[in-house]
Amino acid sequence: MRVIDNEGRQIGILETKEALRRAEEEGLDLVEVAPTAEPPVCRIMDYSKYKYEQSKRAKEAQKKQKVIEVKEIKLKPKIEEHDYQVKLSHIIKFLKKGDRVKISLRFRGREITHPDIGRHLLERIINDCKEYSRLAKEPTLFDKTMVMFLEPR
Repeated sequence: MRVIDNEGRQIGILETKEALRRAEEEGLDLVEVAPTAEPPVCRIMDYSKYKYEQSKRAKEAQKKQKVIEVKEIKLKPKIEEHDYQVKLSHIIKFLKKGDRVKISLRFRGREITHPDIGRHLLERIINDCKEYSRLAKEPTLFDKTMVMFLEPR
C-alpha cells in the first residue's frame, strides 16, 4: 500500500505491517484514504482529531445558513380597513425579517360565489407590499381557500 505521513509527504509503498508499525511509533492511526486505488492509499494521522475538526467545520457551515420560514396570514373577504392594515403590517414585518409569507383567504358560505372580491383583496396586498416582496406563487383557489405566496426581495 502507498503510505502518506501526517505532514502530507509520501513515504512510499510499504507492507501493511510496516505501515502499522510506523503509525504506532508516531502514536497515530493508519487510515485508508483511497481503497480503490492501485495500490491502496493510506495516511498516518490522528483520526479522532480529524473527525473532531470535520464536525466543527460542519457546525460552522450550519451556523452560516439562513433558515427560511413560511409564515401564514389568514384573511376573509369582508375585512375592515383597520384589520387589513394590521395584517399588512404583519406581512411587511415577516418579509423584512426574510421569511416567505403564505396568504390564505378563506371564503365562508355564499362568499365563494364572488372570488373576484378575494382576488381584488390579494392584488391590493401585492401592490401594498411591492417594495418589500415579489410574488412567488399566483393566487389560486383550492376548495374554499384562495392562496398565494410572497417572498422577500
